[in-house]
Amino acid sequence: MLEPSHNHELPAIPSKRYFTIGEASELCAVKPHVLRYWEQEFEQLAEIKRRGNRRYYQQHDVLMIRQIRSLLYDQGFTIGGARQRLSSAEVSDEGSQFKQLIRQMVVELEDVVKLLRS
Repeated sequence: MLEPSHNHELPAIPSKRYFTIGEASELCAVKPHVLRYWEQEFEQLAEIKRRGNRRYYQQHDVLMIRQIRSLLYDQGFTIGGARQRLSSAEVSDEGSQFKQLIRQMVVELEDVVKLLRS
């Protein structure tokens, strides 16, 4: 999962149901063509295609993209190594995505509290 020390580098994930490829790209600091490539390489990353064959991602997909980004860019894994790590992590860390989502929500709630206090 994305290391907590790297959370400050990426923007908070808004509470939306679907994200376009451009929005997912901005939230994860990768270019759209990289996301399209990762869709082919990682079976865990499955976009939803809707109107006009457009790609949409859900929150758990954005978290998976961030995890892939962390493995490749921060931890130095190859595509094959990251794929293997994710498939082994699925078996051992079923709740880790939810933990990341909860951490993200806590950060967003703290920001709301700061806004309300000012």
